[in-house]
Amino acid sequence: MRQNLQLDQEIKKLEAELHLDAREFQIKENIPERDLKFTSVESSEDGDLFSNSSCSFQVSSQIAYELQKGQALITFEKEEVAQNVITMGKHVVQLEKAPVKVTAHPVPLSIGVRFQVHVNISKMKINVTGIPDELPEEQMRDKLELSFCKSKNGGGEVESVEYDKKSGSAVITFVEAGVADKILKKKDYPLNVNPKCYRVTVTPFIERRLEKYQVVHLSSFRLIALCSTIPDKDNRT
Repeated sequence: MRQNLQLDQEIKKLEAELHLDAREFQIKENIPERDLKFTSVESSEDGDLFSNSSCSFQVSSQIAYELQKGQALITFEKEEVAQNVITMGKHVVQLEKAPVKVTAHPVPLSIGVRFQVHVNISKMKINVTGIPDELPEEQMRDKLELSFCKSKNGGGEVESVEYDKKSGSAVITFVEAGVADKILKKKDYPLNVNPKCYRVTVTPFIERRLEKYQVVHLSSFRLIALCSTIPDKDNRT
């Protein structure tokens, strides 16, 4: 009995850790608009080429540089200009009619990360959420298959149903392409569980994965830091 209790505690601990790690990520970035011209229509015999929509992004972290007192950060358009300023070392800058001696140094940047985000939107599968807990698992799986087969509601032949009773969600896979798109236009779908009719939520089935995760030492040869002890106004003569 004691071993069973310890095992249950370990399982609950692992489930809690997995729940914390299961985080969705969003990347918000403006994508430049491009004019596209379609010149022909291609068809595929097996339909595999058009079963999914996919995109990928290259993501690099932005490294902040914290300025200290008496420092100024300057970015040049050309790298060679920054290198010349650094090579000269000491400079004189005119500030409010008072010359200030400054020294130019290259800017050290911290370690950052770089990775690729791949997003795949299925044209054959949909997510279904908000499924009521009214039937045993096997019966609800059959009910979902029958419901999403109905053509009058925009459904079609179902290949498989992955139902999770605990979360009240399911993944429906259709046999033919185009069925998922028709259902997703409605955003919800009728599910009849006698004698009630529920409206379950339908959303695209999206797979996300990270690739080529790298820890890199970022540097910029166009940045320099000017360092000087700038006198306070009250101490000037």
